[in-house]
Amino acid sequence: MKINQSEKAEQQFRKMTQTPVTSLVLKLSVPTIISMLVSNIYNIADTYFVSSISTSASGAVGIVFALMAIIQAFGFMIGHGAGSLVSMSLGGRDIELAKKLASSAFFAALVISGTIAVFGEIFITPLMYLLGSTKTILPYAVQYARYILISAPLMSVSFVMNNILRYEGKAAFAMIGITFGGLLNVALDPLFIIVLKMGVSGAGLATALSQIVSSGLLLSMFLTGKTQSKLSLKYVSKNIHDYLKIFRTGTPSLLRQGLNSIAAMLLNNASAVYGDAAVAAMSIVGRVSFVVFAFGIGIGQGLQPVSSFNYGAKLYSRVRKGYIFTLFYGTAVCALLSTAVFFSADFVIGKFRNDPDVIAIGTPALKAQCAAMLVSMLFQCTNMLYQSIGKSGAATFLASLRNGICFIPLILLLPVFFGVNGIIFAQPCADLIAAAISLPFALHFISSLPPDGEASAG
Repeated sequence: MKINQSEKAEQQFRKMTQTPVTSLVLKLSVPTIISMLVSNIYNIADTYFVSSISTSASGAVGIVFALMAIIQAFGFMIGHGAGSLVSMSLGGRDIELAKKLASSAFFAALVISGTIAVFGEIFITPLMYLLGSTKTILPYAVQYARYILISAPLMSVSFVMNNILRYEGKAAFAMIGITFGGLLNVALDPLFIIVLKMGVSGAGLATALSQIVSSGLLLSMFLTGKTQSKLSLKYVSKNIHDYLKIFRTGTPSLLRQGLNSIAAMLLNNASAVYGDAAVAAMSIVGRVSFVVFAFGIGIGQGLQPVSSFNYGAKLYSRVRKGYIFTLFYGTAVCALLSTAVFFSADFVIGKFRNDPDVIAIGTPALKAQCAAMLVSMLFQCTNMLYQSIGKSGAATFLASLRNGICFIPLILLLPVFFGVNGIIFAQPCADLIAAAISLPFALHFISSLPPDGEASAG
């Protein structure tokens, strides 16, 4: 068995360090893109079926999604942090360290999300109000949230296992768990909500069951020997510095998720001044543009295991080549998709909501966002690269650009001077500024990598 595991490790090392970089990035990005699209479909389906119950039930979806975002934020933080470090460890042929990091991250996520679940249940009513619930929405939000809190530990560790699998170069295994769980959720929603007439509780139960299945499938990859890293209590670190390193490396993901939530809240508040049509229009624009954005994220995440593994193996030329290829390939894909959406913007908005006011606001907003999408890979790819090679300081700064440092001042100031046009152009302007700030980081990275085999500075 030991010989077999050793052979598998050597095969994986050769795959990650000898396969042509372009082929490797493409191969690892496709499963991630599929996973993200399925997750997006699941979110849309969940909203659609719950909205058929009542307006208040529809409002509960937004409240509970905010709760899910909190749970996901910690899962992403620990998962990206551990995944990056595991990949670099495997690239450096330190399998024992990879096992320790993976196990420590898994159980840390279990403890943190379990704590959130317990306190969330104890203070569920004030928590729902804190997340924006009204008195009429509260009963639905509480019903839905209880199932989410119950499944919180499984949801969190699923993100951890998914990212460790991706960073090991096993994106297809990660896709199986996430995709099957998402599709199951879509199938169970109409069954529980409409056929069995369980209402909002049915949506919550569907989500909880899908998380059980998804986490079970992902866990099976570790328990059946398909990974080099292991999940076991005997590998859990007793050194606080190991956890701090995981959290520090994953902080950009936590910040990115948190700022997404804050940005959405500020956008909704700013749009509400101009009526329901503005809120609906910007919501549709966000949903549609995220589909294109998801392709860019998926392609960028295909680079992360390649850069982590080869950085750990001191094959810096492969890291550089992978980054440059991903930047141009991702930009080409985003340009193609955003161009198609740009020229059909009014049709797309109208399909979601055939309201002249919504179309009037949504069409220029979607076109502006599509135009800005041409530079989105520059800040996405650069941020993901710095995080994947453990440069947590720069990665945290880059993660805060799009929806934090750049967007928040713009969404607060532009509507004051330009009215509804300020809302329309706030995000595209933020994207352009984020790309401009990211450019020096990209150029510095390309020019500062040492020759292969030498130790990296910092």
